[in-house]
Amino acid sequence: MWSDGSSTSRAHRAGRERRALRRVLRKAGIDAPAYYEEITESTNGSALRLADGGEPEWTLVLADHQTSGRGRLGRRWVSAPGTSLLFSFVLRPALEPQEGLLLTLLAGLSMGEACREVAGTDVRCKWPNDLLLRDGKVGGILTEARVRRGRLMSVVVGVGINLGSAPEDVDGAVALGPVDRSALLAAFLRNFRGRYHPDGEAFAHDVISAYRPQCATIGKRVRATVTNGFAVEGVAIDLDPIGNLVVRTDKGRATVAFGEVLHLR
Repeated sequence: MWSDGSSTSRAHRAGRERRALRRVLRKAGIDAPAYYEEITESTNGSALRLADGGEPEWTLVLADHQTSGRGRLGRRWVSAPGTSLLFSFVLRPALEPQEGLLLTLLAGLSMGEACREVAGTDVRCKWPNDLLLRDGKVGGILTEARVRRGRLMSVVVGVGINLGSAPEDVDGAVALGPVDRSALLAAFLRNFRGRYHPDGEAFAHDVISAYRPQCATIGKRVRATVTNGFAVEGVAIDLDPIGNLVVRTDKGRATVAFGEVLHLR
């Protein structure tokens, strides 16, 4: 951080960060615009506006701090300034709207792999969008889509992961530790891009096959509360062909497509 806080020094730093982000994209084999924001309300909000404005696939937004970061189901994503990797990027996949969950799973899988590669830590996925380090939440994924006339026009994938420290006022939050942010981002993008072929017939199978052994939810007893308030309890046993969670209950199998999932002790 430039110490005098002047507009000139902030602009200099922003330019330097954008150049660094473009280098990260090139390392991942991606040619797309990159945007850096020292402070923003939400990287997803910024990326959604860019997507609506016609920016191409893989357009990337990274921020040092979010003042109104969002999680699933209307929750807030809380992080202290300068302690997290916070970014969002634009996709324009050839998928049906009901297949969009595959992108959330792919993002979680890709970040878990990146954490193992760069930090040597075993970060696993809690279905559908949390990243777990041991029993604590170290990060999360938020995907937001634009659908028009039943067609998926764009998807923004947002990722947040605690690095230097975890927010003290969030129960169960943990941090990855001191990690090279650029290296972690580059590894994530490289991993994501390597499996991202949404126009291929094997895309869903490939994502789910890779995600399944990294999923901390499968094999756990869970309580799943879906958006209409209906709750099911049982053992999570698998994922269906488009990534929904399959739970074995006392009354038979139930499929959970969306909602809150609690790992039971």
